[in-house]
Amino acid sequence: MRNPRRELLRWQFDMTWSLFEYHLERLAPEVFLWEPTDLTWTVRPDAAGNWRPDWADTEPDPVPVPTIGWASWHIGWWWSTAIAHVQGRTPRERTDITWPGNGPATVAWLQDLRTQWLAILDELTDADLDAASTLPWQTPPENTVGRMIAWLNAELMKNVAEIGQLQLIWAASKSRLKKQ
Repeated sequence: MRNPRRELLRWQFDMTWSLFEYHLERLAPEVFLWEPTDLTWTVRPDAAGNWRPDWADTEPDPVPVPTIGWASWHIGWWWSTAIAHVQGRTPRERTDITWPGNGPATVAWLQDLRTQWLAILDELTDADLDAASTLPWQTPPENTVGRMIAWLNAELMKNVAEIGQLQLIWAASKSRLKKQ
């Protein structure tokens, strides 16, 4: 049975993911931790070797520029949380979600999350889309699973644009250095 609302959300997600694939295919491993400025948020290994993101509970002013590693961790964090939420599981805490530790592992992690997400999206009914949701930050009944999915699509689009812009600046700066 057709579900126009789900189909629209899926189309929006697929379009954004196709833009992301363009950048994922071009990301060199060293670009994930490249810091484009002195004021940067990145991911760093802790004493146990787990990669943890820089974080502040109150957004700093000015906001640090994220590295691709940080932005990819950010995608994995909120996406893991959304998947758990829609499946009725308790989402892991932000501090329990670590970055995989390198570019290829990160790409595989994000592709796996995409596979999980598509399986969820493809099964949603109108009743599922209308169900109350506490993600991303609103309280029911104003917030629904359908609105959460629209937020996730917008958040993915924002993070894809950030990653794409960082990748383009990195590539351009490397090209400029070679010419000098």
